[in-house]
Amino acid sequence: MAESAKTVAERAEERLEQVAENVRQRFDRVTKGGFTDKVREGRFMDQVDHGVDRARDDERRKKQGGSTG
Repeated sequence: MAESAKTVAERAEERLEQVAENVRQRFDRVTKGGFTDKVREGRFMDQVDHGVDRARDDERRKKQGGSTG
C-alpha cells in the first residue's frame, strides 16, 4: 500500500525530532564538566596575562606621545 505524502512527511519529521533530541542528550552528557562549564564558573578569571595588558597600554601611550616607563 502506498502511503500519502503527508503521512510520510509526518513520520520523517517525528524521526528527525527524535534524532535531534538524542543529539542534545549526548551533547549534554559529553560536555558535562567541560571547558565551557569551567569558564562559566569563573575558574580562569584570576589567570589573566597582565603582560599583554601592559604592552597594550605602553603602545597606546607611545602613540599619544607619552612615556612608557
